[in-house]
Amino acid sequence: MSNNNGYSMPQPNYNQGPPPNRGPPQQNMNRGPPPQQNMNRGPPPPQNVNRGPPPPQNMNRGPPPPQNMNMGPPPQNMNRPISPRSLGSAEFLAPNNYNPQSSRQNSTYSTISGSMNFSDSSMQLLPGSNSSLNQGYQPVSSGPSPIMQRPASPMGQRPPSPNPNNPNSRIKKIQLYKGNYIVNCPVPDGVLRKGVFGRDIEEFGYLRYSAVTCDPNDFEKSNFTLRQCFWKRQTELFIVLTMYNEDEILFARSMSSVMENITYMCNKDKKWGMDGWKKVIVCIVSDGRKKINDRVLNMLEFMGVYQEGVMKERVNDKEVQAHLFEYTTQIFLDTKMNDKGATDNYLPVQLLFCLKEKNKKKINSHRWFFNAFGRILKPNVCVLIDVGTRPTSTSIHSLWKAFDKDKQIAGACGEIKCDLGKHWKNLLNPLVATQHFEYKMSNILDKPLESIFGYISVLPGAFSAYRFSALQGQPLEAYFKGETLHERPDGSLFKSNMYLAEDRILCFELVAKKGANYVLKYVRSAKAETDVPDNIPEFISQRRRWLNGSFFASLYSTYNWMEVYRTEHSLFRKIIFAVEFVYNIFNLLFSWFGLANFFLTFYFLASMVKKNSAKTGITFLDEHGDRIFLIMETIYAYALICIFICSLGNRPQGSRLLYLACIILFAIVMLDNSNVVGMFFSLLATYGIYFISSFLHLQPAHMFTSFIQYMLLLPSFVNILMVYAFCNTHDVSWGTKGSTDDASSKLGSVSAKPGDTIHVELPSKDNINSHYEKLLPELRKPKPVEVKSVDSGQAIQDGKQNFRTYMVLFWIFCNSLLLIFCLTVFNENYLLENNNFNPYLTFIFYSVLFLSAVRFVGSTFNEIN
Repeated sequence: MSNNNGYSMPQPNYNQGPPPNRGPPQQNMNRGPPPQQNMNRGPPPPQNVNRGPPPPQNMNRGPPPPQNMNMGPPPQNMNRPISPRSLGSAEFLAPNNYNPQSSRQNSTYSTISGSMNFSDSSMQLLPGSNSSLNQGYQPVSSGPSPIMQRPASPMGQRPPSPNPNNPNSRIKKIQLYKGNYIVNCPVPDGVLRKGVFGRDIEEFGYLRYSAVTCDPNDFEKSNFTLRQCFWKRQTELFIVLTMYNEDEILFARSMSSVMENITYMCNKDKKWGMDGWKKVIVCIVSDGRKKINDRVLNMLEFMGVYQEGVMKERVNDKEVQAHLFEYTTQIFLDTKMNDKGATDNYLPVQLLFCLKEKNKKKINSHRWFFNAFGRILKPNVCVLIDVGTRPTSTSIHSLWKAFDKDKQIAGACGEIKCDLGKHWKNLLNPLVATQHFEYKMSNILDKPLESIFGYISVLPGAFSAYRFSALQGQPLEAYFKGETLHERPDGSLFKSNMYLAEDRILCFELVAKKGANYVLKYVRSAKAETDVPDNIPEFISQRRRWLNGSFFASLYSTYNWMEVYRTEHSLFRKIIFAVEFVYNIFNLLFSWFGLANFFLTFYFLASMVKKNSAKTGITFLDEHGDRIFLIMETIYAYALICIFICSLGNRPQGSRLLYLACIILFAIVMLDNSNVVGMFFSLLATYGIYFISSFLHLQPAHMFTSFIQYMLLLPSFVNILMVYAFCNTHDVSWGTKGSTDDASSKLGSVSAKPGDTIHVELPSKDNINSHYEKLLPELRKPKPVEVKSVDSGQAIQDGKQNFRTYMVLFWIFCNSLLLIFCLTVFNENYLLENNNFNPYLTFIFYSVLFLSAVRFVGSTFNEIN
């Protein structure tokens, strides 16, 4: 049903009769009066249809010259009716050879069963009603397309009434669709500014909103659906962008990259073609209405996939779990807030925007993606991207091509790189440089090795892809067990920590899926940049989740490794898996004893240098080598004690300076001259492999820009991160995410019995357009400086914990000074020269005697009195 304001509600009957007063059928235009036997309408009143002879220059009802229209007879197989659908557009007609910058003249529009040529740029094809396809076309002006005329509501609705309390809105009477609040909203005129398709095609002219009141698993059973179902489109590629509170720059990085990838696939791959965008759907899932960045909402509204005024928080006394917006956009914004679209050679993209009412973590967002939307669309390949990650323009196509070539592949990933900024300026931050080196070596050494085995321990959630059919059954069931595990009182900490790395669980379940022989693949050509933590607290919190999750997930896969031998893998593949199994056990043991291994390596190498210090020829080392070793050993031990104390009671966000001091202390240990000389020769083989492998992969730059930073921070990676992670196994939160919160603002509710109408306040078309024009100037303004507010209760708690920590550390420091003084001064001056006298022991003995004597005198005097 529709009204003059442009809003429509979906109707269960999609084969309504033809709309009144639609004008003559298309095949009769420019050919003279059509035969009456084809219309069966009788002569219409002249005043309604205006069949009288118009001036030739206005209507061109006479036979036109062939070179102007080139219509010719329509193909015979096109004479099938297309029914109007109020839930979405009919099968609209898109160019076969789509080129956004080319003229619209002489373009070929295709349908399912045939094609038709137009040379007049003022002609567009409109979906027909309950008649043959040739009767469904209407001429429209070359300017802005009018709203598509639709069949009148069978209930005979009147236009929406003005709202006396709010002149920018209208009161609308609507019916719930199968008990659900679903409404089609006209998009602002500016959304179509850079598009080649106009408002006459409902897919581009209208945004569809659904207030989802059910759990993701019950989406289809609760009578919710998606527009693609009405168009009977097959989904080949389903892409999800998950976000929390990322800003508009990070969102633009990911979104613009996805648009580039879709355009690249359709332009370069013959299997896709210029209509290939109809087989791709991009789903944006935001974790919490209160948490989402307001400027990101402005960007989504600019793209036409969001309108705030239509949302409701309750429908028939059911809480809305998610707000679902569906739209096919032809416009987006890049990181510099420049609008891009069809005129810049970009193709349209089908968008789903799922705004969750509450923050329920990333794994819940994936459940909406896989279980709610995926079950309806049944895609072939699913691509997972975190907002902030920027795949290169060919990366998504590279991942998809791997699945297309090898049906045995169940999951794949590419190379994750650190975002180094313009001119690699981010490498000036040692923390970023260290992570850059770590990422590069993992992609050079670890991922290719695991890909050869066929089992990659983890496909990064920031950028990876899965075959949807392979995920069905046990893999997804095991994957989603961790969503509410930490909230249950009977949930074990082992499983809760294990599901901090739920993507590792998913990888193992895919390879070990019973009755299948799936493998995992590393695709080197698929590259993506992601943002990494650039400050110590965020870095420690992230690695706590990674280390605990990977450790316990490795224990899980080790314990259940025999499941692999119940699959349909070949004998040779199972033997290879056994080799990888032994390799992973060795890595697991090495990780468990990492703390002791690193200290013993430092101690023994330094001791060897100390013994041979007289042979170095360096006067300072020859005379003071043993003292330097003792100082370094003390610094190491003291820094380790600091980390244990902080890890057991302090948040990294509340003890920034203390963690920074420990990192500096460990770096000083690595700078010890004697230690560096010894470690260089001892570990030359290991670092030589780093250099050789980097050059073989033609990626040696990180060895010159990040190797030194990595070496200096290596003790911190082993000691600080491992100690903090294991001291906080009770914390199963994601570290960088917030808790579950209700949305901040109220949206109102709707309620109605079956068959009843309800009154809903919706924004007017003028208000939508005026608000839209303000979005881009607002986004181009400098981003306001955000002042992070600290919870007062948390700040007080941090202060108390810091006082406790500083007091304990000062106590340990004073005792350490005494130990160092006694072990150096007294040991050299007295113990080695005169074994019969030790001033320290003499002082201790006389002090004890004095204190005992004082207590004896006092007690005796009290007894006498």
